[in-house]
Amino acid sequence: MPCKASRYLIYKKMKSVLVTGCAGFIGSTLSEKLLATGFSVIGIDNFDPFYPRPVKENNLKTCLSNPSFKFYEGDISNALVLNSIKETVHAVVHIAAKAGVRPSIYNPHTYIQANIVGTQNILDWMNKRELKKIIFASSSSVYGNDTLVPFSESANVDHPISPYAFTKKACELLNHTYHYLYNFDIINLRFFTVYGERQRPDLAIHKFVDAISKKQPVTMYGAGDTSRDYTYVQDTVVGITGALNYVSENKNVFEIVNLGNSKPISLKELVETIYELMGEEPNILYEIKQPGDVDVTFADISKARRLFGYNPETSIRDGLQNFIAWYKTQQTEEYR
Repeated sequence: MPCKASRYLIYKKMKSVLVTGCAGFIGSTLSEKLLATGFSVIGIDNFDPFYPRPVKENNLKTCLSNPSFKFYEGDISNALVLNSIKETVHAVVHIAAKAGVRPSIYNPHTYIQANIVGTQNILDWMNKRELKKIIFASSSSVYGNDTLVPFSESANVDHPISPYAFTKKACELLNHTYHYLYNFDIINLRFFTVYGERQRPDLAIHKFVDAISKKQPVTMYGAGDTSRDYTYVQDTVVGITGALNYVSENKNVFEIVNLGNSKPISLKELVETIYELMGEEPNILYEIKQPGDVDVTFADISKARRLFGYNPETSIRDGLQNFIAWYKTQQTEEYR
């Protein structure tokens, strides 16, 4: 993991960070971490109705109580929204995006607008302000159904199998153009199935825990033999801050870097583990595999280790236990 000295260097060179999508699962967790480390954070989020606004408002409670946090509500796919940000910014962590593989198949235009146009607007805004440091949240979905595992950043990713994946690949290419034309320092981080406290309600682990707690069957798509490289959110956040440090200390940077756990487990094993941790007997409803779902994700994380000391430490059991404990505390919240 990055040493304390490296975190100090970030603080000295980058006192203020813009986090797009700051009210979401990863964005809010990252914002809290940055604030705790001594940063000022400018956050922007549009409270996309993909899931309930009160969930995101709850995510932001801790940040909003911190005087070093400034929040803007707005949609980055509207370029004019960014003009309202007047604070000094030293770097951008661009997480905001329209999420969801399956929904993107049925409404691809909204994904192109939110993800590609939104990223274009961020880059243009940065260029006008002569701001050159950005961390971009990409996705393991760009690998599609690549059969060569673990997935390496050098793999050909020209065959996405969902509009969501296509938009993430397109943004990586867009970022490279700004690196080439305007000397931006950019790291595209490919996230691998991030889970943990605040995970979106539509994602598998959250849905499984919710169903089991309500004595409802868990719906499993396919035979349970697909596998994912589940990565705990705090490990992902450490990786993001490591990437921030790297672009702070280096120039002429353009990198694509996997942030995974490098320990994929099958859907069947995941469901069985959740039932065990919750002390319930399995009750599974099997459905056909859904379009856009990939068979496996498995990150080669050697590059992240080499560049900025990334070293995920949270086991799937510990991460699931943390999520289940968090989920139970939310049952008394009003937004539930």
